[in-house]
Amino acid sequence: MDTLARLEQVILERRNCDPETSYVALMKREGRPMMARKLGEEAVEAVVAALSGSDEDLVGEAADVLFHLMALLADREIVLADVLAELERREGISGIEEKAGRPNEKENARAD
Repeated sequence: MDTLARLEQVILERRNCDPETSYVALMKREGRPMMARKLGEEAVEAVVAALSGSDEDLVGEAADVLFHLMALLADREIVLADVLAELERREGISGIEEKAGRPNEKENARAD
């Protein structure tokens, strides 16, 4: 967990750096749509690695997903603690049960 907290701090610090020397600052300059697309690309790469790559491939892609998700959260000024609190809230609740309790999820679950 300390690693994610440190990563969050690095991302926050680098958002205002020179985009020529900081990938985080470059993403910020490019904007939220680019950041969201990049997260999507990394998620797809993680899926591909999960299905046909090595364990090392999946570990690397998972790290990329976490990094890009945290950069996007920082852009929205959402702190990691809020995400962790939501996970804690869901602890002990079945995923099916939790999803069914969301607004409009009952209709969506039938469509799945």
